[in-house]
Amino acid sequence: MAVQESGEMYLETILILSQKSDRVRAIDVGEALGYSKPSVSRAMGLLRGEGLIEVDDAGYITLTKTGKERAESIYDRHTTLTRIFQLLGVSDTTASEDACRIEHYISEETFLAIKDHLRRFDKKK
Repeated sequence: MAVQESGEMYLETILILSQKSDRVRAIDVGEALGYSKPSVSRAMGLLRGEGLIEVDDAGYITLTKTGKERAESIYDRHTTLTRIFQLLGVSDTTASEDACRIEHYISEETFLAIKDHLRRFDKKK
């Protein structure tokens, strides 16, 4: 399934918002990402077409099983990379911003090696 970086950002945002509230709407996603209503509407249509989200009659968005798995994978990449960068001495803001860029492009092999390294050496985890 070829969801591009922007689609992954939407999925991750829906996941994060759904952890804070049972009800997530397109307007919430747009506000969180700073995107226009037409852009969000188009993206929601594409994600629905890919079978990654469902939108009920009231406009509430839920992740499908596949969508949730994809969103959790992206979020795991984000939090792991952020933590690695923080351990390297990067500020929290920069660490999160850089992780957000890299999480979409890093290979699975490299990510798993980083995650394993973090698991062994991060005293917080």
